Amino acid sequence: LAQFLDGARGAYKMVLEAFWNGDRETLRELCDDDVYSGFVAAIDARDAAGETLDNTLIRIEETRIHSASLDGRTARIAVLFVADIAAVTRDRDGNVIAGSLEGAIESRDVWTFSRNTAARDPNWLLDETDEG
Repeated sequence: LAQFLDGARGAYKMVLEAFWNGDRETLRELCDDDVYSGFVAAIDARDAAGETLDNTLIRIEETRIHSASLDGRTARIAVLFVADIAAVTRDRDGNVIAGSLEGAIESRDVWTFSRNTAARDPNWLLDETDEG
């Protein structure tokens, strides 16, 4: 369990940073098709508006199992993340249009990871994101 939660924390950080930076390749490796499509649509909309994110994950305060299930050979584990994130959105001219340069806000997310237990690949994919 501790090893899974360590991996989940690492994945949380990697996915957030990939999304903030518009790194579609990393998102493709870490997310299932539906989650990937949602992230790419948001990145495309942000790019079309000329907006950039200047976000920083300050710390992950809490990581714990929210729920777990096994459906046939597909294991799904939902993890609650409570994190402090400094979030700023800038327009194409670099002006802050949302967020704050001062301080961080608490974010509560429940992310569900899944994997086929019969597969040789030990990696889990992010297959659902919700606010906690």
